[in-house]
Amino acid sequence: MQRFASLPPLSLYVHIPWCVRKCPYCDFNSHESRGSIPEQEYVEALLRDLEQDLPRVWGRIVHTIFIGGGTPSLFSPEAIDRLLSGIRARLPLDQNIEITLEANPGTVDEEHFRGFREAGINRLSIGIQSFEDEKLKALGRIHGRDAALRAAESARAAGFENFNLDLMFGLPGQTLEQALSDIRIAIQLRPTHLSAYQLTIEPNTLFHARSPTLPDDDNTWDMQSRLQTELAAAGYRQYEVSAYAKPGYECRHNLNYWKFGDYLGIGAGAHAKITDANGITRLWKVKQPKEYLRTAGTPQNIGGEQKLSRHDAVAEFMLNALRLVDGFPSPLFQERAGIPISACEPELAQAETKGLVEWDAQNIRPTPQGRRFLNNLLELFI
Repeated sequence: MQRFASLPPLSLYVHIPWCVRKCPYCDFNSHESRGSIPEQEYVEALLRDLEQDLPRVWGRIVHTIFIGGGTPSLFSPEAIDRLLSGIRARLPLDQNIEITLEANPGTVDEEHFRGFREAGINRLSIGIQSFEDEKLKALGRIHGRDAALRAAESARAAGFENFNLDLMFGLPGQTLEQALSDIRIAIQLRPTHLSAYQLTIEPNTLFHARSPTLPDDDNTWDMQSRLQTELAAAGYRQYEVSAYAKPGYECRHNLNYWKFGDYLGIGAGAHAKITDANGITRLWKVKQPKEYLRTAGTPQNIGGEQKLSRHDAVAEFMLNALRLVDGFPSPLFQERAGIPISACEPELAQAETKGLVEWDAQNIRPTPQGRRFLNNLLELFI
């Protein structure tokens, strides 16, 4: 049986499923808007959904909120204000809470950003992906280079001191110099945080059905290595496989995921992880927006629920925590998974023999080799 001396920090994820156009690489629960979005109705559904989940977290403080999608910036600042006001009325929030909103450059301007900031958003994550029009077109993005540049500049002009830019590398036909050009332009825009992901082809996407020609593994590794060098020289510290931040600006919400913290999930298809005296439970909401709107706040809104076994807890903890460059304090494993770290010693010893981890009684961390071959490392625990 899993035993917990204390409960982990709690976050809240809010999913807004609509977007202007589905990107061919996207495997998230997102749906093209095809006309007007039922904004008011959906905010009301989110709050009913939250109320249904409240008994699972009575008395616990929410430390971060992340509004993702889809394209949350399609919603008006007024709708986001109603949503956050409703959340504040139902949950105790940390005095220094981080509240992030994802934004698409093709859907925002400085006025929108000012409205989001007045509503209580204090961190933005802007989906740039590339600064090359040709690459953006290949990715199916609705914005171009100029809109990407304006979005970053507008965020700062609207008063956001903390914002992330999302970039991708290993794009169709991309060269090393093109990838470096993207990262250099991003650095010039002075975000506090940068995410740089390698494009991967996921099942159930248009790219999976009609796969584009991507750079080979050696070229993408060269891109990643050079990007890391450029970002380090500009003062961005890599703290996770794809995440780089100025000191003190790491994404607290994502760190809670990676350290196997708890989170509520409201919205169509949103997932949650909740720890209590009986163990760790995962649950998720129904995926289709129409069904979600109809069932929000009722038992029919739960798409599924799963109690994690000891093996599940080990696998999921390692799947998250070994993404961190610094790894994790060894005692954190028992604190969050509810199992002594000794349960993992055979796998850790095997990983150490392969040169994938360094570990002792104080800390467990992936080696540079372990970060490069992360899937091989994770397979030992999964």
